[in-house]
Amino acid sequence: MNKIYPDANAALAGVVQDGQTVAVGGFGLCGIPEALIEALRDSGVKGLTAISNNAGVDGFGLGQLLETRQIKKMVASYVGENKEFARQYLAGELELEFTPQGTLAEKLRAGGAGIPAFFTKTGVGTIVAEGKEIREFDGEQYVMERSLVADVSLVKAWKADKAGNLVYRKTARNFNPNVAAAGKITIVEVEQLVEVGEIDPDEVHTPGIFVHRIVLNAHPEKRIEQRTVRSN
Repeated sequence: MNKIYPDANAALAGVVQDGQTVAVGGFGLCGIPEALIEALRDSGVKGLTAISNNAGVDGFGLGQLLETRQIKKMVASYVGENKEFARQYLAGELELEFTPQGTLAEKLRAGGAGIPAFFTKTGVGTIVAEGKEIREFDGEQYVMERSLVADVSLVKAWKADKAGNLVYRKTARNFNPNVAAAGKITIVEVEQLVEVGEIDPDEVHTPGIFVHRIVLNAHPEKRIEQRTVRSN
């Protein structure tokens, strides 16, 4: 089975549709599949539910899809770097399922592992727990969280072989492994593509069984979200 596609637009073709749930890897602008996000914008699909730690920044990352009004709902844990995100939410134009960061990671991990729900103490007694089942274990209260499974997952990895085995690089790993496992269809953007057998099995972070399509983007932009330099 050939998993390699010539570009991001081709990799999304025939997969993305209106109204889907799309999970996107990354943390801030670190480790985001920027070429796949641009291709998703260019596809014109709308009514999306986007699962991501945050929504990029204005004009880059998922912020592009907010500007084009392609996202109707965000499932996210941080919303502080995007003015358009805040404007749409406060105006009632965008739904938000606010999720603590660790809970979001576990919801994706559980979804990828086939676990439908789990209990956590995080959020008990706050608006995060509203409308959710609360159960007591060993004298402590826990809130039940449903796992997350996406119709399509967009992932950024550093290296892949042609079977789809993935290696992430340093902090760019972040949410990407969980997002990769939680997708019914997982599309991966990589900086290096090698032959099968060139990656030591002990170095594989995501096995190829989770990966359906791969696109090479050897020279991503890699913007810095908050660049701080020493004054002269």
